[in-house]
Amino acid sequence: MSTPKPQGKAVIFSAPSGAGKTTIVHHLLQSDLKLAFSISATSRPPRPVERDGKDYYYLTPEMFKLRIDRGDFLEWEEVYQDQFYGTLHSEVERIWSEGHHVIFDVDVVGGLNIKKHFGDQALAVFVKAPSIDALRHRLEGRSTETPEKIEKRMAKATQEMGFAEHFDHVLINDDLPTALEEARKVVTEFLNA
Repeated sequence: MSTPKPQGKAVIFSAPSGAGKTTIVHHLLQSDLKLAFSISATSRPPRPVERDGKDYYYLTPEMFKLRIDRGDFLEWEEVYQDQFYGTLHSEVERIWSEGHHVIFDVDVVGGLNIKKHFGDQALAVFVKAPSIDALRHRLEGRSTETPEKIEKRMAKATQEMGFAEHFDHVLINDDLPTALEEARKVVTEFLNA
């Protein structure tokens, strides 16, 4: 499949699990910035509150691999064994054809891959928790993960923190209202440039 030609801009939010990127992205989607959410594809099963086509496009690992082979993905990553995440070309095309800028809520490697692909047409923002301890506290507070999964996510988060310097902007989410205001300002400046 051919790569979509940029018809709009791309805004990328990446962070370790629990840093608050999803909260920030939802806030920006409710603004007047003409942003539309890029729904990622995943091979992990949905959580009880998640819906196919709204939270993710849920694919079996086999279907995900088939679509990789067909070239359907702008970017993809095997985050854990047989647990894939990725962005479909068709999703970006859909959003741009509707006259919106695309906003991504993706993992760190995916965010860097999208930024590399779109270059100056994309703004990559790394959301950082104030500390590793704060991140652990947030993950434990969700009550959606087993202790083993939290440890797995913490190990991954420690590794992901090293990628922050490769992003266009690092946003420290210490105080949510301040982080939301900073995110809106940075994104607005980028979209108006």
